[in-house]
Amino acid sequence: MTSTPASHMLSNFAEIDLSALPSIAAGDVRAHRAPLVVATAESLQGYGHLVADFSEGDVTLVTWPQPGWRPVVPGTGAEGGVVEDRFEMERRGEVMHAVNHAVGRSYITGWFADPASASEDRAPSDVRRIFTHEANYHPDGGQIFCPRDAAAFVALLAPPGDDVSPDDFVAFHFDGSFGVHIDPGVWHQPVFPTAARASFDNRQGRVHCCISVNFVSEFGCYIEVPLG
Repeated sequence: MTSTPASHMLSNFAEIDLSALPSIAAGDVRAHRAPLVVATAESLQGYGHLVADFSEGDVTLVTWPQPGWRPVVPGTGAEGGVVEDRFEMERRGEVMHAVNHAVGRSYITGWFADPASASEDRAPSDVRRIFTHEANYHPDGGQIFCPRDAAAFVALLAPPGDDVSPDDFVAFHFDGSFGVHIDPGVWHQPVFPTAARASFDNRQGRVHCCISVNFVSEFGCYIEVPLG
C-alpha cells in the first residue's frame, strides 16, 4: 500500500483535528502506556478468541435491541450479514496509515513520535511503541483480523462498557501464527503490525455501526501502545 485510494475517505471517529494535535513534549497531554500481554486463549477471554483459519472464522452478529415492549420477530434484526476484504497497514515515516477495503474507509491510527510534530517525511527513531488517539466498538457485530504472511501484530482492546477509561486498555501481542475475533462491544483500534507494513484478511458485520472514545479530549492523553 503506497497511497490511499481516492474512494476511501479518511475516517476520524474521534473528530479530532489531526492538523493541530496536542503535544506530549510540551505537556499539553500525557502518554498513558497500556500493558503488553501475550495473546492466548486464556488472556483473550472477555475480549474475543483466537482464529487459526480465516476461511473458517465466523463473525458474531448481534440482533438489534428491542425498542419497546413488542419483541423483535425471531430471525430478524441481524440480517445484514458480513463483508470481507483486505485491511492494509503501512508506516509512512512517523505516521501509521490503514485502509479497510471491506467498508471503504481509511484511517490514521497512530504516530511513532510526538503526534504534534510527527512527520511522514522523517524516519521514526523508535518503532517499539505507537501513540493512538481513539478507539471504537461495534455493538452490532464482531470483527476478525488474520495476518497474511504470518505478520506479527498488537491488538489494543478494552472490555465492553461505555464508561471506559485508559486504564481498561490492554495491548495483546500476536506472533502472527493466528488471528483474532474481536467480540461485539469490545473496544479496539485497527491492529498494529510490528513491521513497517502488513496486510490482514478482515471480516466484519456489513452494517458496521461504530461508537468511539476520544482519549485526548476525554482523558487528556494518548494511549502508548507497546509493540514488543
